[in-house]
Amino acid sequence: MLTAHKIKILQSLDRKKFRQKYNLFLVEGNKTIKEIPFSRYKISEIFTVNAQEFSIENVNISTVSPTELKKISFLQHPKDSVAVCELIAAKTSPDISIELVLDGIQDPGNLGTIIRLADWFGIEQIFCSEDTVDVYNPKVIQASMGSFLRVNVVYGAVQDYLQTSPLPVLGTDMEGENLYTYPFPEKFRLVLGNEGNGMRPETEALITQKITIPRFGKSRATESLNVSMAAGIILGQIFSEK
Repeated sequence: MLTAHKIKILQSLDRKKFRQKYNLFLVEGNKTIKEIPFSRYKISEIFTVNAQEFSIENVNISTVSPTELKKISFLQHPKDSVAVCELIAAKTSPDISIELVLDGIQDPGNLGTIIRLADWFGIEQIFCSEDTVDVYNPKVIQASMGSFLRVNVVYGAVQDYLQTSPLPVLGTDMEGENLYTYPFPEKFRLVLGNEGNGMRPETEALITQKITIPRFGKSRATESLNVSMAAGIILGQIFSEK
């Protein structure tokens, strides 16, 4: 039942401290919600304008009006349903061939898109610095289009993690080797830095191979690429060689 108290709790889940307090986050849209039972995540309850859409055992499903749905949705134009899900404690998996490492990514849309790219290319894990935007941020969840269900996203101290890495550590740099001629190793970690400042100097010092996306256009008006756009170009080239 969608009480005033429940609405207040669900509305608070747009902030990380309340997601951690209640150990909950929201997922919106029937398509993604229907994928959750096949993932690591557990649904606590579902609020929907059409309960006949769902047949999930041991999950409380409540029918609500479009007006009520709008009160708990973080979308400007709410979809059909909202699922309340439990957070999980992600653990680092050591047996990863290709891993993305994010150093200070702040934009939720960028993180969501990078998660979606990782899912597309079969990358199972993303390691994030502790100041990278929270994977359970509603905008990250929405931008990932359900891919957060299949990609392990963990947080920790990036420098410590890379210092103990047995794998080559790749990173982008304007003076790096041409992406299209560099022979990528079978296993490695690829570091992507903050949208405005790039990776931290402490992180950059741990890069063992710098690569660059060459500019083919003559215009100099575009100084750099969006980090998620760069990730897509690099991953496309990596897997074109496999």
